[in-house]
Amino acid sequence: MKKKIIAAIVAIAASFGLAACGSASASSDHKYVVGVASDQQKEIWEYVGKQVAKEGITIDVKLFSGYTEENPALVDGSLDLNSFQHIAFLNNFNTENKADLTYIGYTIISPFGLYSDKIKNYKDLKDGDTIAIPNDVTNGGRALQLLDAIGVIKLKADAPDSPTTKDIEKYIKKVKIEQLQADQIAPALQDVTAATINTNYVTDQLHTTPEKSAIYIDTDHISKVSSIYKNVIAVRKEDKNKADFKKIVKAYQTDAVAKMIKETNDIPAW
Repeated sequence: MKKKIIAAIVAIAASFGLAACGSASASSDHKYVVGVASDQQKEIWEYVGKQVAKEGITIDVKLFSGYTEENPALVDGSLDLNSFQHIAFLNNFNTENKADLTYIGYTIISPFGLYSDKIKNYKDLKDGDTIAIPNDVTNGGRALQLLDAIGVIKLKADAPDSPTTKDIEKYIKKVKIEQLQADQIAPALQDVTAATINTNYVTDQLHTTPEKSAIYIDTDHISKVSSIYKNVIAVRKEDKNKADFKKIVKAYQTDAVAKMIKETNDIPAW
């Protein structure tokens, strides 16, 4: 009899243990890690996290220092979403890595500017000057389109959406284009005549804004900026229609977040 009672107690305890495990597993189904590349976006996503917490969704925001780790982390499952890149960058990553990441919503379009410690006006660029641009295809392509827009180079008529230096038809001003990793351009600004710098590095590394310091901003001439430079929330293809992710996008694309975005010198893209 005593053995039967002990066995019953053990069974009951085991059932509670299984129930507890099941409960933990169920709650983890609504926990997600999102990767970002700037302090400003980290702040925005933490705000979004507070909003979706009301619906039982938990967001952990992970800050990266550059643009090279976020997509591999999304592919291998270390991240559930990321929010740092525009469509052109995402497309290029998929092509180069045979990946199938996709996007579920627009976030921002970030101003892309030309900066200099040596000249005050982009029209003062001259033969022999050195201009630094990002060495990745998509941001580098946007930089070349900027240089084309201000009359420093002329791109070929059939240049792709993300051109490279091979797509330059003519150097209107015989400048030297130096290609550097995006997060290394701001620290190198003093060593070149001018540089195209992503806005998050302008704010994080130069501690200024495009409006205060750029000698040309491409989004001031938005008709010349391709829509492929809209930033997005990226996910794995199989998660594209996940119900929680639709709630997350809805929580991001609000007037309150739009106001926060404008305060970071970016432009809401939805």
